[in-house]
Amino acid sequence: MNAPDRAFADSATAEAIEAEALAALGGIRHAFFTRRGGVSGGFYGSLNGGIGSRDDAAAVRENRRRMAARLGLPVERLLGLHQVHSPDVVTVETPWPADARPKADGCVTRMPGIGLAISTADCGPLLFADPEARVIGAAHSGWRGAFSGIVEAVVVAMEALGAERGRMTAVLGPTISASAYEVGPEFVAQFRAADPACGRFFTPAQRADHAMFDLPGFIGARMAAAGVGRFIDLGLCTYGDEERFYSYRRATHRGEADYGRLIAAITLTS
Repeated sequence: MNAPDRAFADSATAEAIEAEALAALGGIRHAFFTRRGGVSGGFYGSLNGGIGSRDDAAAVRENRRRMAARLGLPVERLLGLHQVHSPDVVTVETPWPADARPKADGCVTRMPGIGLAISTADCGPLLFADPEARVIGAAHSGWRGAFSGIVEAVVVAMEALGAERGRMTAVLGPTISASAYEVGPEFVAQFRAADPACGRFFTPAQRADHAMFDLPGFIGARMAAAGVGRFIDLGLCTYGDEERFYSYRRATHRGEADYGRLIAAITLTS
């Protein structure tokens, strides 16, 4: 049951990182929000945008309102997905209620005034734009999504709205880095079986038979293979920067009961 709404002092601004490559494009606003500038407490502190988290629901709503305000949107137009680590993409034409989020991991639109929002806590948040066609996209790209084709699916969905992949700019926000992403032998075997060239994304770990996985590098390779015109990795590690970012893996290592979610969002201005 949701907690009732309560009043919050609007004394803080939702902190966000902007990518120069997207900020330079006309008619687009975007943000890779950090964990700072919200009202949540405890290990959710403070800008937790996770509707699916066990944080106080009123605090999450206030956090998302602050994020939407930074993008120049009412909170009901900052749209999230029920993310399931899939290659599925939805085309957005009108807003949906927070309790009716479609199950998907990517979204695209050509409608101004709609914020496409992705939540992450180690997985890769991707924001896409073709400013000439005025088409944008967003994707949640963990290893499963990247492996199964979420990058390619967003590109195809944007093309269906008139975009061209060679004109697209795509930016990867805060993501767990190879130095913090240890995986087991079954994980490595799955990638090598799909493509032996995937071996370049793994380096030996300290534990025997384990490896460190370069998720940002793998995502970048999928972008290149898809023909995306420009791809930028901001090079920010969620696990290693506790002051600014939530991390599912860090919370798990500490035995914490839950974790906050970072939000990345993009919108077309009128």
